[in-house]
Amino acid sequence: QERANERNEAEALDRTAALARSYAREVTAAPNGFPGQEAVRDIAERHDGRLLSYARSEDSLTTTVRFFGEYEDTSMFGVSHSRAYQCYSVVLRKGTEGVPQARMSPLERCDVM
Repeated sequence: QERANERNEAEALDRTAALARSYAREVTAAPNGFPGQEAVRDIAERHDGRLLSYARSEDSLTTTVRFFGEYEDTSMFGVSHSRAYQCYSVVLRKGTEGVPQARMSPLERCDVM
C-alpha cells in the first residue's frame, strides 16, 4: 500500500513537470514578445498552476509557478484524494533573432499557499 501511494505521488509529480513544460511552451509562443502578468497568470491557471512571481525586463521574463497533480492515497481507512505540489522557475530570454527560449528549473521548496 505504501509503495503504491509513493508511486501515485511520483506519477503526480511527473504530471506537474509535464504541466510546467506545457506552460513554458505556451508562454514562449505568446505573440509580441513576453506576455504581461495577467496573460501569464491565465496561462498558468490553464495548466493547473498558480503564478507566484513575475519579473520582466527588456530581454528576459522570469516567473515562478506552483503546479499540482492529484493522486489517490490509500490507507486502512479508505481512499482519499491528495495533491502533490511542485514549483518551477521558468526563465525566458530572447535568443538569436529575438526568439524567446525557455529554461525551466524545479525549486526545492514549494510552499502551499
